[in-house]
Amino acid sequence: MTETKQKMLPLSSDIVFKRVFSREGTEDILKDFLEAILNVKIEKVEVKNPELPKNIYDEKAGILDLKVEIDENTICDVEMQVRDEYNVDKRSLKYAANLIEMQLKIGDQYTKLKKVIVINILKFNFYKRNGYHHIAHMKFEKTDKNEYVNMGFLEEDELATEDIEMHFIELPKFKQKNPEVASRLEQWLWLIEGEGEKIKMAKSKNEKIKEAINLIREVSMDDKEWQMYEARQRWIADIKTDMNCAKEEGKKNQRNRILIFVFILQIFDI
Repeated sequence: MTETKQKMLPLSSDIVFKRVFSREGTEDILKDFLEAILNVKIEKVEVKNPELPKNIYDEKAGILDLKVEIDENTICDVEMQVRDEYNVDKRSLKYAANLIEMQLKIGDQYTKLKKVIVINILKFNFYKRNGYHHIAHMKFEKTDKNEYVNMGFLEEDELATEDIEMHFIELPKFKQKNPEVASRLEQWLWLIEGEGEKIKMAKSKNEKIKEAINLIREVSMDDKEWQMYEARQRWIADIKTDMNCAKEEGKKNQRNRILIFVFILQIFDI
């Protein structure tokens, strides 16, 4: 008798992504994933917001990010962004500001601030850059020659602060490059992309990938998880439709304004 292959929920769904990486008892999976992105050794991770928002279909409550404390000295926000709202840069800045603000109470010293990292995994391309993983810091610009003062520094500071870091991973560019599974980051991104043969290769190289797949299978056996996933997909589709309609309406109004303007020019023979 042929075994029926189980249909699995996609990790590229923001709701599935949060379900898998925020589950208690599976911190080692999240740790391996973050190590792959940040290229650092991590001892401990703790998800600070494992629960789903009460209404995941509300525009403001619909952000399914993960707030993670890393080794008690770093606060990290991770989000799978499934739709392009043309504001990734400003959205990431707001996330970083929120992570900073949430740390301090009135009267606290600024020295208590922990490093903040924002990780954006994008199902769309956003930046005009030749690569799929971009790391951003607050860097100094080149000194104006009229403002130059020779202080004798052979090497100048490049960063204004090391405590703000942003990552942007553009999945369409990753898929276009079509790398193998040599690095852990490649292994995890192929799992997110759902590429069958590459996932088999990644699973053979990384035990945590195998554990993540088993967890996805477990989640996929729950009918309620499928219902939430499908409802979330419908909500995202509705939002996309509304955005497209708004764009078309804007184009229509612009065309009408141009026609009116041309008509006025003809009347006055301008």
